[in-house]
Amino acid sequence: MTLGRFKSLLVAVFSVFSLLIFTPAHAGHGDADTAAKKEGFNATEVIFGHILDAHEFHFFDIIKKDGTKKPVTIPLPVILYSPQRGFTSFMSSRFHHGEHDHAGYRILTEANIAKMVAAGEADAKKDGLHPGKIIPVTTDGKWDRSVKVYDVSLTRNVVQMILALSILVWIMLVIAKRYRRGEGVNTAPKGVQNLIEPVITFVRDEVAKPNLGNKYEKYLPYILTVFFFILINNIFGLIPGTANVTGNIAFTVVLGLISFVVILFSSNKHYWGHIINPPGVPGWVKVILVPVEILSVFIKPFALIIRLFANMVAGHIIIICLISLIFIFAGLNVYAGWGTSVFSIAFTIFIYFIEILVAFIQAFIFSMLTAVFVGQAFETGHHGGDAHEHDDAVIV
Repeated sequence: MTLGRFKSLLVAVFSVFSLLIFTPAHAGHGDADTAAKKEGFNATEVIFGHILDAHEFHFFDIIKKDGTKKPVTIPLPVILYSPQRGFTSFMSSRFHHGEHDHAGYRILTEANIAKMVAAGEADAKKDGLHPGKIIPVTTDGKWDRSVKVYDVSLTRNVVQMILALSILVWIMLVIAKRYRRGEGVNTAPKGVQNLIEPVITFVRDEVAKPNLGNKYEKYLPYILTVFFFILINNIFGLIPGTANVTGNIAFTVVLGLISFVVILFSSNKHYWGHIINPPGVPGWVKVILVPVEILSVFIKPFALIIRLFANMVAGHIIIICLISLIFIFAGLNVYAGWGTSVFSIAFTIFIYFIEILVAFIQAFIFSMLTAVFVGQAFETGHHGGDAHEHDDAVIV
């Protein structure tokens, strides 16, 4: 009996919800035409606008009474070099969010890309056009293909990395100064020193020592720098309006390449001997095993690159998708939008707290795997098997 009533309640709720969403609007043709002209919510543009790089920090839009949008942003310096035109620099606000050209250049948006394609001036895919790209234009507003331009601007990813690096250096200098005064040595640590010291101790005892052995002090500065640099950028990326730096493949590629160089310079002849000529392996097996081992040398940094990039991008996309559901349903019906907002906001808060945890986990995993790979590179023959077993356990 109770189950039947529960089913009836679900049917009633679903019916009311469907009625609110799909009730036809009894409006005149003029209202229908006006509604058709209104631009709908573009979730794709919002998602990619957040995870991709840009020439400004965009926070939100103010909708005016006439329906136009006024973006609230912080413009950044645009620095361009062209062999034909030389150096040009100005603030990105001169573009007026893509509505105007400036100094013979245009920043692309979804709108002006669509106009260029419709006019037959360009092919978006073939020409590699995307929002945020700056192209040279002629005096009559046409794309000047004869001019080559190199964009070396201070984009929001670059600015945020500089800010994160500045904060990291400042924190470490403050802590070092306190240690020189005897704070934390003769007395208990205080303030930020009390916050950072347990983290440093954890990385030293749980990451560096187990994987690097008696050489941990040599590599600990690099491991700690990577850990805190990734962590600070991860946390910054969770602030609304900021850039998702660790979700940029260029950022993770550079970190992966640096770790790759450290691994190579830490290797010894025993390491390469096990790769090129594995001991105790039949000759016919070496034909298969040696190429796999050589490939694994390059797979290790690739795993570092993709793991950090994919995890940070995925979390941000999920959060934006949950928020976008509110506006998508509101476009169908205002009551559906309000009803969806309760669940969307609840799930967004839940995922947001998970992303805070992920920010620490991804910094830890990158540091841990880097220490494991470096430790394998200089591991002696007696401990070689243990190192490979440890590596497999971590990756799985």
